[in-house]
Amino acid sequence: METEKIGFLGLGNMGLPMARNFMEAGYTVYGVDVNKKSEERFSKLGGKVGYAAATLPSDASIIFTSLPTPQIVEHVYLDPDGLIENAVAPLTLIDLSTISPDLNQKVAKAAHEKGIQYLGAPVSGSVSGAEAATLSIMVGGEKEVYNFALPYFKAIGKRFFHVGEDHGSGTIVKLINNLMLGIHTQAVAEALSIADQAGIEHDVVYEIVDLCTGQSSAFTRNYKNFIAQDEYYKGAFTTALLLKDLKLAKHTTDTFGGELPIGETLIKYLEENIGRYADQDMSSTYLMLANQDKKISQ
Repeated sequence: METEKIGFLGLGNMGLPMARNFMEAGYTVYGVDVNKKSEERFSKLGGKVGYAAATLPSDASIIFTSLPTPQIVEHVYLDPDGLIENAVAPLTLIDLSTISPDLNQKVAKAAHEKGIQYLGAPVSGSVSGAEAATLSIMVGGEKEVYNFALPYFKAIGKRFFHVGEDHGSGTIVKLINNLMLGIHTQAVAEALSIADQAGIEHDVVYEIVDLCTGQSSAFTRNYKNFIAQDEYYKGAFTTALLLKDLKLAKHTTDTFGGELPIGETLIKYLEENIGRYADQDMSSTYLMLANQDKKISQ
């Protein structure tokens, strides 16, 4: 008996393990990525490759996308050779990327005009969560479509939230989360830079703060996994992606007429200092300060 077919576009750090988990759940998965090495890795895992957005099997019941930027998402969904123009109803499209709420709404409108269902469903949990199928998934869109997609979500995640009928509502919550993550990450960097200046060991600071009100999951993640290991290139979430999400959070609050005093300051600081840290893990914000302190002391 033929297994159900799933399309999956974007086989990067997050997408590849999610696509693999769909296969492990018993689905036949057709993977697409502009990086042919990623497709080769997916093929070795048992995935089907050699397709494009316009040539995915028409009998796939659902297609997921996990892509790095809003611009790429817009191209993949809305270009003439993209998903919506070449899709055949009935079909459900689900974007797992972190984009802007208004782009979610734009894609949903185009999909509905062709009788296709769409959900904006960004994920949280990093690469380790993608690999372990423990992601949190924040979903915006019609409740009945969410209910239809829930069995699929259970193959890649552990916690699922239907935020609202607006297709961008899940994205708004994801951007709130990443705004807070960015601020906490910068707080960790600045706190440890004070320790450096005072000659206090990082482990001592962590041991104490871990028991106090300054503790955060960002402190544990950034310090234990990266700063204490002096390893920033194997990170699941780069400084460039963090800056992208902070800008998206600002864009979102701008549409509501709001302000982000700390967020906007952090955006400006990262834009001015990101340099060689762009492709390193976001915990490398600590290095920005540490290396600056070294320059000052020389």
